[in-house]
Amino acid sequence: MNNFLITPIEFLKGVGPAKAELLKKELNIFSFADLLYYYPFRYVDRSEFHKISELLSLNEPAQIKGRIVSFSESGTGYTKRLNAKFQDDTGMVELVWFKGVKWIKSSLKINEEIIVYGKIKQFGNKWNIPHPEISNVDAKNTVKGFQPVYSSTERLNSMGLNSKGFEKIVGELLLNIDGQIEDLLPIKVKENYNLMDALNAVKLIHKPADMASAQRAAFRLKFEELFFLQLELLVRKQITMQKSLGYKFEEVGVAFNEFYSNHIPFQLTGAQKRVLKEIRIDLKSGHHMNRLLQGDVGSGKTLVALLTMLLGIGNNFQCALMAPTEILAIQHFEGISQMLSEMPIKIALLTGSTKKKDRKILHEELESGEINILIGTHALLEDKVQFKNLGLVVIDEQHRFGVAQRARMWKKNELAPHVLIMTATPIPRTLAMTFYGDLDVSVIDELPPGRKPITTVHRYDAHRLRVFGFMKEEIAKGRQVYIVYPLINESEVLDFNNLMDGFEAITRAFPMPKYQVSMVHGKMKAEDKEFEMSRFVKGETQIMVATTVIEVGVNVPNASVMIIESTERFGLSQLHQLRGRVGRGAEQSYCILMTGDKLSKESQKRVETMVRTNDGFEIAEVDLQLRGPGDLLGTQQSGLLDLKIANLSRDGHIVVMAREAAKQVLRDDSTIELKENKGVRMKLTELLKKRPNWGRIA
Repeated sequence: MNNFLITPIEFLKGVGPAKAELLKKELNIFSFADLLYYYPFRYVDRSEFHKISELLSLNEPAQIKGRIVSFSESGTGYTKRLNAKFQDDTGMVELVWFKGVKWIKSSLKINEEIIVYGKIKQFGNKWNIPHPEISNVDAKNTVKGFQPVYSSTERLNSMGLNSKGFEKIVGELLLNIDGQIEDLLPIKVKENYNLMDALNAVKLIHKPADMASAQRAAFRLKFEELFFLQLELLVRKQITMQKSLGYKFEEVGVAFNEFYSNHIPFQLTGAQKRVLKEIRIDLKSGHHMNRLLQGDVGSGKTLVALLTMLLGIGNNFQCALMAPTEILAIQHFEGISQMLSEMPIKIALLTGSTKKKDRKILHEELESGEINILIGTHALLEDKVQFKNLGLVVIDEQHRFGVAQRARMWKKNELAPHVLIMTATPIPRTLAMTFYGDLDVSVIDELPPGRKPITTVHRYDAHRLRVFGFMKEEIAKGRQVYIVYPLINESEVLDFNNLMDGFEAITRAFPMPKYQVSMVHGKMKAEDKEFEMSRFVKGETQIMVATTVIEVGVNVPNASVMIIESTERFGLSQLHQLRGRVGRGAEQSYCILMTGDKLSKESQKRVETMVRTNDGFEIAEVDLQLRGPGDLLGTQQSGLLDLKIANLSRDGHIVVMAREAAKQVLRDDSTIELKENKGVRMKLTELLKKRPNWGRIA
């Protein structure tokens, strides 16, 4: 960056020391560059005029011409208010000011034609325009054409740096930027994607002639931001591949062939076969595998993980499977033990509940190599847990483990073991490209044959008796029911059904001895939780009343109904995970979304999406649009992106183009040394120094 752009912001005309100090504190604007890249978030078209009769149908600020015909004042002191009746040839509207009453009244004349700009709002039973902008029809300072709108803060507003104040100081800066902005993108990339040059893009994003030029400028700036982000991830992946040696699994092995030929529980889908092929190529390469396996609920990720572990065993390595909860670890242990019951493979379970004497035996068998597969929770990370020859680690729901925790697994052998990360939380393609851009990503996008789509319906609280009736019909068929609540105890603040009240209501509606009801929540002791869970799994209870502890890891094929209470309290991803607890058997399954009568627009959208589709990736895309990447993957991760203008929720198509452009640059110039890529190399070097390797999981 040149000397002009790194000039401290206090040296810009119209700023000075006091405003500069506030800009630093409020918005992290320290230099000319920081201000230049503080973009408007929208634009106002001041070239168009509307009539008063049109105002109620507009949902945005509008510009009207007319005359003030009378003034009136009310209140005193802080409550003083100025009202003005303003009319044009179609009607009349009231203008209202709560501040600066004396000055405003003295500056306006009755029956003089003026321009009013503002948004009509309802105040009590009346419609009016509060604090409108006023300008004279022929005044030189009348805003014309497109006006940028900048975000500000209360403190900055008080110093004159509202949106108009920002427009003024940015305008001052734009007068001096010719020749000061270096275009970093290669000419070929600009030509291929029809991108304007960097200087014009920066000028037009702040002062566009019309919406088309603003959009073209925004596209160029977004593309550049995303291009360098994707290039950085691809280069990190390239560096990792060159540096990271991994164990070579050259053999398919007896264990894999025996299981595949004689014991596999069902025919693999095409997607499972494709993913296995991708994994097999990784394991043979001699490089460390670091692969993310995405698959919707019930898509058969665990079977793929087991087959991968059998490849490890066939090459004389031990394998580990790490799950985030004891319930899930036990489920994996029982499921895999059952599938391998006729094969000479030793599987062990290690959790926080494993007794001391059993641990001692387990540690010995692990170090001697007698145990082939160790399944467990965070307990696997303990220093005492040592393997003879750990070659592969499978991590289920990786986002539940911290980076430092996971790193401890890699130190349990001479080379880091291969890593396969499973997630049942579908990640939109653009996010996967960005957050996991330097991992290899595999997707199982087919469900096993015979699975029936879950029927999802929305019911209001008023329909509860009908829902109870439906539950009784399903239980009479021998089925089981989940009822999930968002809260454990009554909340004074939130008026939502809670688990304790729900449990009492259910036991009244479904009395013993005809019905048996289990209850599970996060505050119960592990052994009590386990006891209730096992009763439901064995079919001893027909109804499971629970909080979201059952979101991941409970597999009861006989459960055919999932009722989610206070659905409006849950995010889309969580709703989809909960729905995935049913639909695991051959019978038709149902998900009933219970809500109150009043739903926000966002809650309505979530409910409509769940009712419309069972596709986890489509649901994840809607979730991304509603919540943004920060909420979806964690604020800490998204904060590291530091995007100034691009938005992963809305600009997915640009992410795809930018990644392809970055790939092409690397294909043509893998070391980025060509003269035409000088700017790219400079920016990339800066990024690699500045940011940690946050995309990597292993």
